[in-house]
Amino acid sequence: MTTTLPTRPVPRPGILEIDPYKPGKAGAPGVNRVFKLSSNETPLGPSPRALEAYQKAADKLHIYPEGTSRILREAIGKANNLDPARIVCGAGSDELLNLLSHAFVGPGDEGIITEHGFLVYKIAILGRGGTPVVVPETSFTADVDAILANVTDKTKIVFIANPNNPTGTYLPAEEIKRLHKGLRPDILLVIDAAYGEYVTKNDYADGRELVDGAENVVVTHTFSKIFGLANIRIGWMYGPAAIVDALNRIRGPFNVSGSAVAAGTAALEDRAHLEASVAHNTKWLDWLDLQISELGLHVTPSAANFLLIHFPADKGKTAADADEFLTKRGLILRRLENYGLPGALRLTVGSAEANKLVVEALRDFVGGAK
Repeated sequence: MTTTLPTRPVPRPGILEIDPYKPGKAGAPGVNRVFKLSSNETPLGPSPRALEAYQKAADKLHIYPEGTSRILREAIGKANNLDPARIVCGAGSDELLNLLSHAFVGPGDEGIITEHGFLVYKIAILGRGGTPVVVPETSFTADVDAILANVTDKTKIVFIANPNNPTGTYLPAEEIKRLHKGLRPDILLVIDAAYGEYVTKNDYADGRELVDGAENVVVTHTFSKIFGLANIRIGWMYGPAAIVDALNRIRGPFNVSGSAVAAGTAALEDRAHLEASVAHNTKWLDWLDLQISELGLHVTPSAANFLLIHFPADKGKTAADADEFLTKRGLILRRLENYGLPGALRLTVGSAEANKLVVEALRDFVGGAK
C-alpha cells in the first residue's frame, strides 16, 4: 500500500471549516460622503488625553513595552476598584476570548454560545478543536434555561455577551447569577461586557462580583467601543488568580504595545469624556428607537450603542433592499446574514447628523422614494 504524502503543510482537521470573521463594510463606492455606522464605533472619538498620550509615546517605538501591561492594569484596577494582579490585558478582548478557549477547550470538548451571539466565540471554540453548541434565544435574548439544558459532560466553556452583539439585549444581574449557579464548577463562564459601559439599566451588572466569589467566572472588557481606541486594540479581563495565571502562560510576551498602554491609561483618567459618551448614546439611542419604530419598523430594545432594525419581507421591504438604498446615500449599516438575521440591519448610534440622516433615509425607503 502506497501512502501519498501531502505536498505542503496541512492545517489540522477543522481549521479550514471555520468561516473567517467578516467585518461590516466600510465604504460606499461612488458616494462622496460616507457615515460608517456598521462597526459600533463611538462618534465622539477617543479622549483628547488619550490622543496626546499616544502621540507622546511615538519616540519609544524602538523599545519593547513592559511585558505585563502593569501601568494599564493598575489604571484599570484604580478606575474599577479591582485588583490589578487579577487583570490580564490583550490586543482587544478578541485576543482574550481566543486565549480562554486556548487554555480550556480541546478536541472533543463543547462550548456553549447563543443563537445570535458574537461570531468570535464560535471561531475560538472551533479553532481549538472543540464543538460549538448553539442555544436558541428568546426574543433575541439569551435564555438561561435553554443554556443550562444544553450543558453536557463535555461542556467546558459558556460564552455570554452582556449586552449581546448584534441584538443589543441584555440579561439582568440576577439572571447571570442564576446561570452561574446552574453550571458545574469546572465549566468556565465567560461574560463579555464589551458594551457594559453604555448600559444605564438599574438591574445590570457586568459580573465582576461573581468573579470575586467563584473560581470559574471571568469578565472581559474592551477599549474599542466607548473609549474610542479600536484602532490600537486594547482589551482586558478580570478573573480568578488561577485563570489569570493560565492566560499569562500562553499570551504573547509583549501582546499590548506601549503606545496602547499609554493611550488606554489616559483614556481611563478622562471621566468627563466617558460621561459625555454615555450621555450622547443614551439620548440618541432612545431617539432612534422612537423615530424608527414610528416608521412601522420593529426595533429590538437595546442597552448598547446600536439598534437591531427588522424589515418585514412580506411587505416587500427587505433588509437587503434597505441596505442598498441606504448605501447609495452614504449610510453604511451592518448586514447580518452571518448572524442568522437576514431580515435585519444593525445601526450604530452615530453623530447627531448621521442619526438624522438615517431616519430621513429610512422614511424615504419605507415610503417608496427613489
